[in-house]
Amino acid sequence: MTGPAAPALLGVRHHGPGSARAVRAALDQRRPGAVLIEGPPEADPLVHLAADPGMRPPVALLAHVPEDPGRAAFWPFADFSPEWTALRWALDHGVPVRFIDLPVTHTLALRDPDREPGPEGSGARSAPEADPLAALAAAAGHDDPELWWEDAVEHRRGGGPAGGDALAPFEALAEAMTELRAGYGEGNRGGRDEGGHGIRDALREAHMRLKLREARREFGDGIAVVCGAWHVPALAEKRTVAEDRQALKGLPKVKAEISWVPWTHRRLARRSGYGAGIDSPGWYAHLFHAPDRPVERWLTEVARLLREEDFPVSSAHVIEAVRLADTLAALRGRPLAGLTETTDAARAVMCDGSDVPLALVRERLVVGDALGEIPDEAPATPLQRDLTRLQRTLRLKPEAAERDCELDLRKDTDAARSRLLHRLRLLGVGWGEPVRSRGGLGTFRETWRLRWEPELSVRVAEAAAWGTTVEGAATAKAESRAVAAPALADLTSLAERCLLAGLPDALPTVMRVLADRAALDTDVAHLVKALPALVRSVRYGDVRRTDATALGEVAAGLAERVFVGLPAACAGLDTDAAAEMRGHLDAVHQAVGLLAETGRARTPVPHGTEGAAPGRVPEGGPGPVLPGGTGTGTGADRDRQERWAGVLRVLAEREGLPGEIRGRAARLLLDDRRLTEDRAARLMGRALSAGTEPAGAAAWIEGFLGDGSAGGMLLVHDESLLALVDAWLVGVPPAAFTAVLPLLRRTFSAYEPGVRRTLGELVRRGSPGGPGSRPPLPGGQDTRGFGPGLDEERAAAVLPTLHALLGTGPDTTAGPDRADEGADPPAVLVTTGAAIEGTGR
Repeated sequence: MTGPAAPALLGVRHHGPGSARAVRAALDQRRPGAVLIEGPPEADPLVHLAADPGMRPPVALLAHVPEDPGRAAFWPFADFSPEWTALRWALDHGVPVRFIDLPVTHTLALRDPDREPGPEGSGARSAPEADPLAALAAAAGHDDPELWWEDAVEHRRGGGPAGGDALAPFEALAEAMTELRAGYGEGNRGGRDEGGHGIRDALREAHMRLKLREARREFGDGIAVVCGAWHVPALAEKRTVAEDRQALKGLPKVKAEISWVPWTHRRLARRSGYGAGIDSPGWYAHLFHAPDRPVERWLTEVARLLREEDFPVSSAHVIEAVRLADTLAALRGRPLAGLTETTDAARAVMCDGSDVPLALVRERLVVGDALGEIPDEAPATPLQRDLTRLQRTLRLKPEAAERDCELDLRKDTDAARSRLLHRLRLLGVGWGEPVRSRGGLGTFRETWRLRWEPELSVRVAEAAAWGTTVEGAATAKAESRAVAAPALADLTSLAERCLLAGLPDALPTVMRVLADRAALDTDVAHLVKALPALVRSVRYGDVRRTDATALGEVAAGLAERVFVGLPAACAGLDTDAAAEMRGHLDAVHQAVGLLAETGRARTPVPHGTEGAAPGRVPEGGPGPVLPGGTGTGTGADRDRQERWAGVLRVLAEREGLPGEIRGRAARLLLDDRRLTEDRAARLMGRALSAGTEPAGAAAWIEGFLGDGSAGGMLLVHDESLLALVDAWLVGVPPAAFTAVLPLLRRTFSAYEPGVRRTLGELVRRGSPGGPGSRPPLPGGQDTRGFGPGLDEERAAAVLPTLHALLGTGPDTTAGPDRADEGADPPAVLVTTGAAIEGTGR
């Protein structure tokens, strides 16, 4: 049906530069009075936006059910898509344009409501069992369907005008599709009907025939139809109107809305799961836009990318790679070097045969990170418009490429960005994920890893049911989640997220439910899981200048209940449960310290005590003031810390508890200076005595020393503990050594290589002395290379410089002889060390 008195049926392969150029040439030759395109008819009122300067492909038509936004479908368009080319040609020439596929009211009604929305959900482009063009390309001896299209369709010239007949390739393709459909089965790609593809294709083709008849009555026969090549024989087939209407009779319907949304090259890729996807959208975009010499331009871009990543690539590499690509194309019988040839050439010439830099080329260039844009006039939900407004106000532009965003919460703009990202996460819009900050450990820092995916537009549509603004929707969803939260830990996590997101209107509901649930929950395991998040919420309230007083009261009450029930909860645990409880023990210990730190931050420091140096106290006495640790704060904080220290002592000394728990409790007490080194050595000696099972002793060691390199440094600097571990390890019977070896390897493998090397050197040089041993000669060094203690004269020499840098000294210009006259060097050094630690928080 491509004669002068018949519509021009232009069968294409979706998202191909060859198809797009062929369609443009055919439209220029035929000059149709109307253009019909495979796509949802509900989008007809939106087609004018394609000509808006603010519309930049890749974009997609998103259709969804307002009452069930998760039921959605996409129709993606790239600038090299034939459908987009036809759409723009019609708008540029003032020609009416219509979409003729099955309406989305039926497409979404026929769609499985439990299926996840995604790019593969395009109702107009369901994944075929076999790609028709791929089958034809394979029959012609080509491994790339797009290359076959370039060679066999666009470059084909027949008898006609000097420039060739632009419609001839489509006639040949229609003939090939007719044979292919006959071979595979009419209306059923691949000869099977998995997922109802054959039935849906028959329904879509019936509707397209009806729309084609309507267009012919309205515009005459001078029209052009752009659709998938597979459907061309069906549109040319003679069917009665009654048959097509009967096929569509009784189809289910749902109310649907449709709009334009940004899309990405990454989601056009077949590996993303998109049924009509392509392997190399970035390469196809290059072929479509390159005015000439596409191979030379492409390999120049490859060289530019590799040079940006510090690979030694010169212009000579580009020249040789182009020559090699052209040679390979000639050897393989291709008129133009394709992606396969350029990739092989880049690997051999620019990458020295390595696939590592080539993976970077594929990620950045072959696939690409292009993200489309839509104009402000495009229809959108109120929530989407509010999100767009916030993105512009905060200068937080959505990008398809993954990037890290460092935020300083002391700045108003960064704090607002943080609140927006946390609110979106609460709404299920995962634009960003928090990651560990590389700029420091301070609570005023946040690092986010951002990447905008097209599916997030569906998530925004789903979240629109909660409100018309981001803040209002997040508040409503937080309140709903609080009422429905199944566990106490979920509530405390929700309270933390509300503070991070800056949702003061949601906190009263969350706090009411949290207080009620905490009062009724008697499971200690639930309490220990809930406490850390709740305490972090109190601390975040200070950092973000929000009132967290009510949270602090609930956290204090929760901590008291943990103190009472924890010793009993630690009894009778197996190995896995003990390891999990050890993690909870660390979390509760940190939470108690954060509560005290928060109390100190809110309590004025008495005049004259700012520079007080911490010092050792007798075991069992009140703890010292430790920067960022469990030091003194308010009276309630001190009492709470003392009670927690008492709980740890019970856990460290109670027989029958798992060794990992007892060892961890002893280590926490030692780190807080509530346990003397001699007492720690006695506890270790008892745990590693001959009467203790080797497995239990190894578990105690893992609990005591299994804290990364910190545990290894403890052994490096405490000769008595190293001697105990060394003596126990040597005395483990051969039969039991195999059983304890995995535990020991897990513990010591967590140490830094330098720590492990130092420990090995200490053991090789000779066995350290027993507990409390010291070098035999005053002022000398022992066999391990350590001196007897702090050299006060050398330490005092650095104090003026430290005071000058930190601005902490009473007279930073007095010189080394006067700056610290009368000061106790060890105490001053400890205080200065605390100040240094404070500057890094």
